[in-house]
Amino acid sequence: MQKLSFPETLDQIVAEDGRYDKEAYVFVREALDYTLKLLKKENAKTDSRHVSGQELLEGIRQFALKEYGPMAITLFNSWGVRSCKDFGEIVFNLVEKGILGKTEKDRREDFHEGFDFEQALVQPFIPAATRPSTNPVPRSSVKRSTTPAKKTDAAAEG
Repeated sequence: MQKLSFPETLDQIVAEDGRYDKEAYVFVREALDYTLKLLKKENAKTDSRHVSGQELLEGIRQFALKEYGPMAITLFNSWGVRSCKDFGEIVFNLVEKGILGKTEKDRREDFHEGFDFEQALVQPFIPAATRPSTNPVPRSSVKRSTTPAKKTDAAAEG
């Protein structure tokens, strides 16, 4: 049997499991490459190593922010990816087709405790002045003036 190319394998995966767009699989593979480069910079002594689910999720987050900025969450949603758990499903679909490898310790559940999409992908792009306050001032503590507002000349003539 002839080995399928990456695009052919993705076609097969999407035909069998239509939850995620092909682009989500391409993104995960690119994010894995990005993560490996980051880890190699941090630990230059090792040429190649296994990437854990949590390490990959951090690489996915950083790569998404770098490549897509504030559009990352919109793209993820259009690909059917709503949470880090979905990235685990994508990774294991790729593992089942022999595109990615895994160790005996790797599990889908490794991706369940990832980052919150809204906090990780949207909040960094909201200007600090317009972000919702984590400690809002109660309305009762806002001082209101008891003196009537002065009329301007234009208002007085009207």
